This record gives sequence, structure tokens and C-alpha cells, in this order.
Amino acid sequence: MSHVTTKDIKEHLNLTLISGEEGIGRHISMSDISRPGIEIAGYFTHYPSNRIQLLGKTEISFFALLQPKEKSERMRRLCAQDTPVIIVSHGMDVPKELIAASNESSVPVLTTSLPTTRFSSMLTNFLESRLAPSTAVHGVLVDIYGVGVLITGKSGVGKSETALELVKRGHRLVADDCVEIRQEGEDTLVGSAPQLIEHLLEIRGLGIIDIMTLFGASAIRSYKRITLVIELEIWDEKKTYDRLGLEEEKMEIINTAITKLTVPVRPGRNIAVIIEVAAMNHRLKKMGVNAAEDFAKRLNDVIEQNTEVDY
Repeated sequence: MSHVTTKDIKEHLNLTLISGEEGIGRHISMSDISRPGIEIAGYFTHYPSNRIQLLGKTEISFFALLQPKEKSERMRRLCAQDTPVIIVSHGMDVPKELIAASNESSVPVLTTSLPTTRFSSMLTNFLESRLAPSTAVHGVLVDIYGVGVLITGKSGVGKSETALELVKRGHRLVADDCVEIRQEGEDTLVGSAPQLIEHLLEIRGLGIIDIMTLFGASAIRSYKRITLVIELEIWDEKKTYDRLGLEEEKMEIINTAITKLTVPVRPGRNIAVIIEVAAMNHRLKKMGVNAAEDFAKRLNDVIEQNTEVDY
């Protein structure tokens, strides 16, 4: 399972460490954030101690009204064994009872000058991005007219060569050979390249080429949402391929169904142009324009008219 450490949050969001330094490497495995107001009031029966605890003006101002014994007891219970971090917003002073309890339990306490709501939003976005379910797929990801097209197929079928032709036609390469995919929201898959092979393309007989160096920064992008999968396969004379485009096949990646097209490869077919047109046609379908359905409707109308004439 993916995880983030308290140190990652501190560095990414530029937070200040106040106490509990020994626990700075604690793991965070969920993006949920808790505002422990009811716990500070004394109710710990359902305390979600394994979440990040965020204290704002409301929690700190109420805490100031408690008796000294209550303050120490509440903060000790707040700093549970599995609490990853406690963050105080608005740049407010951290209560001395919290500092003592955090040092005793090695629960790091961080502060930020940002307002609670704004910081909570930034932190949630960061955690959801880093903790999103992920996988890796063998293929090539290209941005074609704003459509993220994942090109798959067996090794040697011509995926990288097709991607090179698409780049020459003005489209942008995201990843070649290995595409890292993460789910950043419901039905939202975002693909990127592993850092080791970022911007690189492998062409058999030529070797590794750097797309950004050859074609410029406009020929690459770091990540792209995947909305279409095109599988390349060697032409099989015995197989019947879809000629109208009425049937829509789906490919499931991380529990998300993505539209999939199968394109047969054989000499004489310009695969790059076919994929380019497939991306444009996919955009039209999303806008409500479906040429295959329109043709089928016209064909049915003609058949019905001829049937009426025969009668």
C-alpha cells in the first residue's frame, strides 16, 4: 500500500517542526484529516487516532478554557501511539501541554501560517495524489489533440515507431515502454513516465532517443489523463474486425473502465494517422457526434422506406 511520511508533508508544505522530532518518519496511509474538537472536549470513544489531526482556532480557543489537569490529560490522549502527526494552523502558539505530550509519545507537532480551511484543502490534495491506487502498464502514452491515448500491444508491434510519427505530426509524448498509472479520482486515470525513462523513446535499430532534445519541450508532457486505449495487433486474416464502430469495447485499469479500440497492423496502413483520427473521433463522440450511429440510423431509414414501397 502507498504511504507518505510526516517528513514528506513537512517538506512539501513547508511546515515548521515544534516537537516530537523522533516521530518525523511516521507513515500516513490515508488522506482523511480529523479536526479533534470533540476529543478536546473529552469524548475519545470513536477517536480516529490513525488520521492526521488538524487544530484550528476553534480547537485551540476551546482548549484554553479547560482546567490545567484536563489540558494535560486531553493532550496525552490526543497523542496516541498510532497518531501520525498533529498540525496547528494560523501560525498559533502550540500549547505547552501538547508539546510535552508529543515529546513523551514521539508524535510530531507541526505548524503552518495558513488558514485552517485553505491548508486542509492543500493537504488533502497532496495526500490523495500521493496515496492514489497505482499500477504500471506496458505501452506508450501520447497526448493527441488533448486526448490521452494509451497505445498497447505485444512487443515489436510498432508502438514506439507509431509514437515517433505522432510526435513528428505535432503531438506530445508522455511515456514510452512503461506507463505509470494512478487513480486520482472516480473514473480518472493519470499516466506518467518513470523518472528513469522520462522523455525517452526506444526505436529498434536506432536505440534510445531523447524526444525533448530532438523536438523541443513542446513535444513532451509530464502526465496526462487517459481516456482512450488503442491496442495494436498483427493483422489476422481469420479474425473479423469492427467496420462500423457501433460496438464499444472497454478495458479495465484499477477498477476504471476505459474505451478500447483494436487496430490491426499490416504493411501499407498508416497507423499514426489512424490513431490520430481515432482520438479526434473519440472527442466528437464525447460531444454527442457519433458517425457510426448516424450511419446506422440512415441505413435503417432507407431499409424501412424500401420495405414500405415493396408493400
